[in-house]
Amino acid sequence: MFALACLIQLLFGASLVVYGVLFLPVCVLTAVWVRRADLVTAVVAVPIAFAVGLLPIADSGGGFGGRVMGLVTALAMHAGWLYGGTLLAGVIVTVRKARMMSRKAAQRRRTTT
Repeated sequence: MFALACLIQLLFGASLVVYGVLFLPVCVLTAVWVRRADLVTAVVAVPIAFAVGLLPIADSGGGFGGRVMGLVTALAMHAGWLYGGTLLAGVIVTVRKARMMSRKAAQRRRTTT
């Protein structure tokens, strides 16, 4: 997300809407590509990646305090993208986990009968 945000900064001039729109497919890909053993981490990593990616494109008033305030403001103003992406990742991970558990249960039933 940080590299994507730097690219957005160069191409679109720090457009947080473009960042939010591109965040959604990244969430889906993260939830689909994560290993089965790490399914829970996808839902945790997605909001962290969103916040880290905001660093280069968030408005800053100068200095460290301005950068932090710009980051907090961007997180507050664009929380919908963050919640939506996290929800997408959570739904995909939940479906993957449920399918994995049902496969294991079916395999256990086959081995016991």
